[in-house]
Parts: sequence; structure tokens; C-alpha cells
Amino acid sequence: MIRTIFAIAALACATAAAKADPVEDFYKGKQIRVIIGFGAGGGYDLSARLVARHMARFIPGRPTVVPQNMPGAGAAIAAQYLMQGAARDGTVLATLGQNIPFDQVMDPHRSNTYDAAKMLWIGNVNEENNVIEIWRDSGVTSIEDAFKREIVLGATAADGADALYPQVLNNVLGTKFKIIGGYPGGADQNLAMERRETDGRGSNTMSSIRATSPQYVTENKVAIILQMGVVKDRNLADVPLMTDLGRSQAERSVFGLISAGVRIGRPILTTPDVPADRLKALRDAFDATMKDPEFLAEAKQARIDVNPIPGADVQKIVEAVVKVSPDIAALARAAVVPGKKFDCAAIAADKSICQPK
Repeated sequence: MIRTIFAIAALACATAAAKADPVEDFYKGKQIRVIIGFGAGGGYDLSARLVARHMARFIPGRPTVVPQNMPGAGAAIAAQYLMQGAARDGTVLATLGQNIPFDQVMDPHRSNTYDAAKMLWIGNVNEENNVIEIWRDSGVTSIEDAFKREIVLGATAADGADALYPQVLNNVLGTKFKIIGGYPGGADQNLAMERRETDGRGSNTMSSIRATSPQYVTENKVAIILQMGVVKDRNLADVPLMTDLGRSQAERSVFGLISAGVRIGRPILTTPDVPADRLKALRDAFDATMKDPEFLAEAKQARIDVNPIPGADVQKIVEAVVKVSPDIAALARAAVVPGKKFDCAAIAADKSICQPK
């Protein structure tokens, strides 16, 4: 009888141990901070807050989430914090600019402050082409206008996507964009357009426009003159891709590298060194959120498009950008520096990529 009791007790203990979930135990009662590398009210901010709030329901232990805006330097300040200041235990998530990996290629010294390939990417909420958005009252209606007259564009920082796109076009093709940096986020750039301080924005997305300023679309207040992505947005069939403007393999490769950020999109990521079981739980929670009817309904109501890419795929994209060939990296660096001559034959070891074709 006593042996039977001990056997039952041992079985109960074994069953309890088998059911124990170390990830759930870790997150139970915990708080997750969500670092947003931009100011409040913009597309990144709205997307991150919505996703994080719903993701918490699918993380074992049901932790609470607290968003924290940390704008500055095109999200580089938040990236540095994620690498150097944040706890590396899965209690800090973030959303950064999609061009953070590209910025690292452009300035290898950034590896002293962050390494995008070492960050752990949980997923991209929405793969969507970026666009150059112009206030219609400016009189600009197509990319051809940028070769004829100065067009003033707002940007967050010199190395943000909204500055990079027009700067590369200026250096490589000879467009006449004037870039005004220093706006904390998208809401500030919109206000600058409306006040006519600028003619437009160097980068935005259609979903962000619809989410934050739907009247721009319904009242036809803005024109889209160029899109950056792998393939054309089906709703922007008449708007050229940046890669369409390339006259050689080198130019198309540089434009393609810069456009790769759309696959990173509106990312959710975490610090390096998060234990594998917690990273898996976070990625699983993200994937579950992307399919959740409650989340999708709220995203639709907020006009936030959802076209997700899983975290493991985003990780591969980031690593491919960071490890791009030396020739294309050197050409891209020349393309983004104001006043730097884009001389393919003088920069590339493989001169064949410079020939028009």
C-alpha cells in the first residue's frame, strides 16, 4: 500500500514536471517593454503598439506590454539601446526602421554601436513598397519633374530611408531633391507638407498614409511618384519602381539593395542572446497574432495593412543585406553621400557591372 502511494506521488510529480513550462514561468507577472524608434503617431508607432498589445495574449505567461517611444537618428538611437542597454532576456521588444541593416552597410563603424545581423527578428507585420509622396499643390506629378526642378522632401535623419532614397537618386541619376532632415516622425512630416514647408516625404507607405491621414487619399491631396520594392504594388501599376530607373547592373543592384528594406517592413525584434525557447515563443506569438481575427479586425479598423513575413525569413533578409558583396557595398556608399561622385568604373573591381544594359 505504501509503495503504491509513493508510486502515485512520484507519478504526480513527474506529470507536474512534464507540464511545467519554463517560458511561461519566466513571463508570468513580467512586463515587456516595446521600444519604438520613432515619435508617436506615425506608421511605425501605430503598428508596433497594435501588434505588441495583441501579441501579449499569445506569449506564455501573458506578460503586460508597455510601449516606449525612443525617437532619433532614424531609429539608430533605439538600435544602440537594444544592443547596449536593454536586458537580453526577452523582456525588451522593439520596432526599428527597415533600413537599419542597410545603414550598417553604409557606415561600418555602426557595428561599434549595433549589429543588425545579431539582433533577433521576430517578424515583419507588413511587406509593402515604400513610396515618395508629394503634396499635389506643389505641382509635382511624376519622377520626371525631379530632373527639372528642386523638390523639397522631409526626412527623419540623414541616414533614414526617407533621406536615402532621394539622396541616391540625386547622386546616381541627377535628380534635384532637397532633403530637410530632423523631423521626429511621420506626423511631423505630414504637418510640414500641409504647411508647405516641404513638398513631400522622401519615404512612406500607402498603408501608413491610409492609417494616419486617410484624407490624403480620399481627397487626392498627394501624388505618388516612385515606389521602392521588389515588385510593383498592384495598386500602383503606373508608378515606376526605383530599380526600373537603373541603366546598368551596378545601378540596379544599388537600387535593389536600398529597396530590400521593404521585406523588413514594419518589424518586431528583440535583443541578441535571448534564449532559444523564449525566441521561439515570441516568434510563435507573432505568427499567431498575424492570424488572429481580433487583431485583424482592429488592424482593418485602424487602416493598418497586414502582409506578414515570419521572423526566421526576416533574419535571413537582414543577414543578406549586411553581408552584401564589397563592390555593391562600395557603390552604395558612394550613392548615399551628398556631393560624392558616383563613378562606377573608379569604384567597382568588376568593371563589367558598370556597362549600360
